[in-house]
Amino acid sequence: MQLSKFTDYALRVLLLAASTPDRNTTIREAAEIYGISHAHLKKVVLKLSKVGYLESTRGHGGGFRLGMPPEQINLGALIRVTETDFALVECFDPNSSCVIASRCVLPGILDEALAAFLNVMDRYSLQDIVLQPAAFALPE
Repeated sequence: MQLSKFTDYALRVLLLAASTPDRNTTIREAAEIYGISHAHLKKVVLKLSKVGYLESTRGHGGGFRLGMPPEQINLGALIRVTETDFALVECFDPNSSCVIASRCVLPGILDEALAAFLNVMDRYSLQDIVLQPAAFALPE
């Protein structure tokens, strides 16, 4: 299983925002720090703002910051919001063309594994993974 770049970027954006709770961070600044496309991060920040993980402000002095305390941002819930497809194999799709799908036990095992992964992530919050600003080469 591999998380999407969108989820990876969402985690990075939230880590950055959590490391500097006393200031707004711009998308441009985040893009430079991570070496990621500004356009991609803009989409991530928009989504995270819509669901309340971030607050964003336009204009001079604008940017984004956490929209809730980091201990309230559950990593499992975040992954469920940012991942669009948990179909680990083709047979998870209702339109699967797999000829053995009706008799195969693999989907049940993969479902169990996915549930275990999400259960582990549910035990952690953003607070558990916050870094110091120095990790981003930012002033404290």
